[in-house]
Amino acid sequence: MTTETKTCQNCKQSFTIEPDDFDFYEKIKVPPPRWCPRCRQMRRYAWRNERVLYRRDCDLCGKSIVTIYSENKPYKIYCPSCWWSDKWSGADYARDFDFSRPFFEQFGELQLQAPRIALLTKNSVNSDYTNHSSDNRNCYLCFGSFESENLMYSANMWGGQKKDSSDCYRVYGPGELLYELIDSERCYRCQFGIRLRDCVDCFYSYDCSGCSNCFLSFNLRSKQYYILNQPYSKEEYSKKIQEYRLGSFAERQKLYDQFVLLVKQKALHRFAVIEKSTDVSGNMITNSRNAHHVFDGDNLEDIKYATLCTGMKSSMDFYHVGLNCELIYEGHGMIHDYDVLFTHLSYDNSHLQYCDSCHNSENLFGCVSVKQGKYCILNKPYSEAEYHSLKARIIEHMRKTGEYGEFFPAELSPFGYNETQGQIYMPLSKEEVQKLGWKWKEKVPGTFGKETIKPEQIPDNVRDVADSIVNEILVCTKCKKNFNVIKPELDLYRRENIPIPRLCSDCRYKRRIGLRPPRELWHRICACKGLSAASNARQVTYRNTVAHFHGGEPCPNEFETPYAPERPEIIYCEPCYQVEVA
Repeated sequence: MTTETKTCQNCKQSFTIEPDDFDFYEKIKVPPPRWCPRCRQMRRYAWRNERVLYRRDCDLCGKSIVTIYSENKPYKIYCPSCWWSDKWSGADYARDFDFSRPFFEQFGELQLQAPRIALLTKNSVNSDYTNHSSDNRNCYLCFGSFESENLMYSANMWGGQKKDSSDCYRVYGPGELLYELIDSERCYRCQFGIRLRDCVDCFYSYDCSGCSNCFLSFNLRSKQYYILNQPYSKEEYSKKIQEYRLGSFAERQKLYDQFVLLVKQKALHRFAVIEKSTDVSGNMITNSRNAHHVFDGDNLEDIKYATLCTGMKSSMDFYHVGLNCELIYEGHGMIHDYDVLFTHLSYDNSHLQYCDSCHNSENLFGCVSVKQGKYCILNKPYSEAEYHSLKARIIEHMRKTGEYGEFFPAELSPFGYNETQGQIYMPLSKEEVQKLGWKWKEKVPGTFGKETIKPEQIPDNVRDVADSIVNEILVCTKCKKNFNVIKPELDLYRRENIPIPRLCSDCRYKRRIGLRPPRELWHRICACKGLSAASNARQVTYRNTVAHFHGGEPCPNEFETPYAPERPEIIYCEPCYQVEVA
């Protein structure tokens, strides 16, 4: 099989399918995709409402619950306790397949009848406002967070307990007293950091490892008492830090702006963060082999077109999947699954196709909200022989209608596109969404114009903020949406000398995402110029400190990187980065 170039049926741009891709499609017996990789990811994004929460009543017990489904959505929503109970069964909604009608039409009708779980959360205490999370205590507005305590406004917090922290994204390992940390590991009392590892008391720093008491610094290894990459004595450092008046909002604004400029114009960036891996491409990848176009993944083997994944083998095209999964294709939100294709939010399964919210099951096709099911089609159980015969007939029917071989259409998603992660990573206007025929939520949660205190009325220094701030309604200076400060949040701000934010939690989240490279790749050449100063289109410069393998000549290495050519950062290949920084 040779490489083929096809035209995406969504965006009309050309894309290629490699021989290894065809081998995988043949292995799982599906046709090649008709959409390009980017559009396929956008379609999966359209199914993930991760952080837009609503209040409505459970349709079984009647209790008021927090959920990702707004009250006006035409679905039956159960609280987690009711959904996992034995008070109902997915078989209650079983139906026969009608070969005179398209599959997705019948599947959409089943979606409207079978109960959906309000939130994916379990084993947590006082953590009602969390989703895709478990084993938490006293956590608020956290998503994809585990084993944490007193955590607020954070996402993708894995691999160890996080305590007394707020506003972080993708922090791995244990951590405590963290604020505005991104892509970091095993840190203590750090604020406004990106790619910090094993650091203590580091503020406004980028790409530092094994450091303590570093401020406005970058590319440091095992350093202590540094400011702007310059060493100080312990006494000098302490005196200098006190001059910054960290409790002041105005001072913090200046520091944040200085930090962003430092990251973009002074720090050296490796072309991609890839560690302990061979034959991989993408960004933020560890302990992997033969994994391509992967973002935020670890312990992967034979993987392609994947985002936020761990512990995967022999799979393609998925988002938020992991923990011992194999033979996954076109999936979203799956754990402990084997041979699962075209499926959404389903855990601990094997041999599923076109299923939504099914768990602890095997051999399901076109099912919704089935628990511990076996040999079911449209939630109706069959004998093993009947199941395989009918499944083959339905697949043949879907091939004729052009439905088989792609993920669920975004039109069937329970969410408006602007409620999903798609609006974060691949934003579209209302007009663009409607032109695609996808859903748009007219009114997302939040109030406007209800503030009881204006930003300029909030004391500049956190020590001057009264307890009554928790009773006030604030207004975001960016999106103008109202928000509030909760008591644990205020306690953390006072303890760590952090001023009251003027942005709402959603805008702070988007700001963090904006500091990460996008989940796309561009072909570039190393910016290292040898003896000359490296520069880019914006004339940011960096002069090498040691000799490189290519001597005085420009580095010849080329690579795939998430940094677009027009970006301001200086991007080095791995050998040039390692000799300069590591």
